[in-house]
Amino acid sequence: MLVWLKVFHITFMVIWLAGLVSLPRLFVYHAGAKDRPRSDQSSVLLAGTIERNLSRLMSVGAGVTIIAGVWMLVLLGGSWIAHNGWFHAKLVLVLLLLGFHGWCQLQNKKFRENRNHGTRGYFQAMSAMPIVLLFLILSLVEIKPF
Repeated sequence: MLVWLKVFHITFMVIWLAGLVSLPRLFVYHAGAKDRPRSDQSSVLLAGTIERNLSRLMSVGAGVTIIAGVWMLVLLGGSWIAHNGWFHAKLVLVLLLLGFHGWCQLQNKKFRENRNHGTRGYFQAMSAMPIVLLFLILSLVEIKPF
């Protein structure tokens, strides 16, 4: 049972992270479309549709990742958690990922309502955030430094 939960956890984590990396890149293009002529606004509508669908997919990924992760924790028991300090650091980083997920959802909503004022540079900088967090999380999981 634990092996299958781990497979689900990792598979849906990949889906979730793919969305967290891709959605801010779409925001870069969407933000740049504001400067285009009105006749070229069909690309903005297409971007909005893709953003909405990707947002839904990454939310499913996040949900299954969290459910499978919590289920594994229940099966492993409390003593396992208490003796693995790296795991506490991982949880903090996962909470930051959840915060970034919320930020993405908020930006998506602002774009739909035509009230997003972020620049291309802003979204380009933010698109690095999930990659950095993923690197740190995987480092903790594999190296278990404490």
